[in-house]
Amino acid sequence: MKDHSSVAGIHSVRSALKFGSEGVGELWLERTRRDRRLGELADLAREGGVKVRLMDRDDLDKAVSGAKHQGAVAWVRVPVSLTEQDLSAHLDRIEGPPFLLLLDEVQDPHNLGACLRTAEAVGAHAVIAPKDNAVGLTPVVCKVASGAAETMPYYQVTNLARTMDTLKSRGIWLTGTAGEASTDLYAADLVGPLGLVMGSEGTGMRRLTRERCDTLVRLPMHGCVESLNVSVATGICLYEALRQRRHA
Repeated sequence: MKDHSSVAGIHSVRSALKFGSEGVGELWLERTRRDRRLGELADLAREGGVKVRLMDRDDLDKAVSGAKHQGAVAWVRVPVSLTEQDLSAHLDRIEGPPFLLLLDEVQDPHNLGACLRTAEAVGAHAVIAPKDNAVGLTPVVCKVASGAAETMPYYQVTNLARTMDTLKSRGIWLTGTAGEASTDLYAADLVGPLGLVMGSEGTGMRRLTRERCDTLVRLPMHGCVESLNVSVATGICLYEALRQRRHA
């Protein structure tokens, strides 16, 4: 479908229908597949006013480029990135300590999609990134995010360093990740108002971004590799923050 991205798999399609049915254009179900869960998806779609179409398996395979779809594909509208003006209003509405993820020039759509998915899973309030030299909400991002791109607010700001200053003025503690940091991730205090800052795939955080962090932490590395993929590192950091916040 034009202006739509495909979301595949029973779990991902269910999430799209439950939490963002207004953005789902159509639901495609495999015509000959007999699975109670597909019937449940059809019911969920009709409740949300989403058109259901029965398709041949070949059509579903083509829609997701051969990826595993389990007989279900939802076509969702690609969401629009929000602005720094939207961010201010969003922060005002947050109840309890803010829990934010900042991505400094992450450019790979697969990495952004994975970061959005993990941020949504841990209950983060927003993901923030610069407008320039950073990927937006593309169809690939939405596919990898598996529904999280529709539910996790993604803000692209003109000047990330300035936005970080604004967050600090609101009492949000900014913790950045850097391989040379002296503090271990698991020794850091990640409770309270928190903005977790991750660098780009190649060079990590830029100088101005690094300078605005209140503290820097490193992930312990005991093997031969020197660094992790940014989406993997983000997942580790977000879940450590969640662990600490659950026991605070």
